[in-house]
Amino acid sequence: MTHTDAPAPAVALVTGASRGLGAVIARRLAAEGHPVAVVYRSGAEAARAVVGEIRAAGGTAEAFAADVTDEAAVTALVADVAARLGPVTTLVVNATGPQPERDPAAVTWQDHLDQLTFFVKSPTLLMQAVLPAMRERGGGRIVQIGSDVLERVLPEMSAYTAAKAAQHSLTECWARALGPDGITVNTVAPGWIPVERHAGASSAALADYAAAVPLRRMGEPGDVAAAVAYLVSPAAAFVTGERIRVNGGHALG
Repeated sequence: MTHTDAPAPAVALVTGASRGLGAVIARRLAAEGHPVAVVYRSGAEAARAVVGEIRAAGGTAEAFAADVTDEAAVTALVADVAARLGPVTTLVVNATGPQPERDPAAVTWQDHLDQLTFFVKSPTLLMQAVLPAMRERGGGRIVQIGSDVLERVLPEMSAYTAAKAAQHSLTECWARALGPDGITVNTVAPGWIPVERHAGASSAALADYAAAVPLRRMGEPGDVAAAVAYLVSPAAAFVTGERIRVNGGHALG
């Protein structure tokens, strides 16, 4: 293959990318050569800042505002990204919403629906929207950002935990269904990785958590981004249907 025949780098769409894990993942994928769609629901200034950082480092990125829980918005988003950056063949499902803590006796069906909207409905809409381009190009990568909360069994997080379990079930089903199309589907399941929304966490809480981690430290957003970068790389071409915990061994039995 000559230099001029080399395939164009895969366009990566990262949801919830204006801050937190999503922003770090977007910057890492851009550094790996992917044109990146920085998708956000709110926080336009923060999204533009992420794009600016990527461009300053020599990468390619555009910011896209969208409600990724809305079917029409997702369809329009993927078409807009294709028009501005190229067809999406790498999808990182990272967007999340509020994660209220509730005693199981007080959890409502709406609490469950709120979590399922982010972790079942939205991923499904996104997968279906990018699937035609992935199939047309003979393959793609889908990575969902899950959680190690499944192993931690926190009663006050029952609605969130149930939705995260369902999300990984989607990963496994999609991996089997889309494998023949050359599409891999995996989940990265972080432990507690402090980001902006954890700014109010006490130093004592952080220290207690880190003490329970076999590696004796808190995880960093870059640890999660590194796992995502691996899964969307050629090195992970034969890895699909997996759930990779990035938590320093915290959930080990």
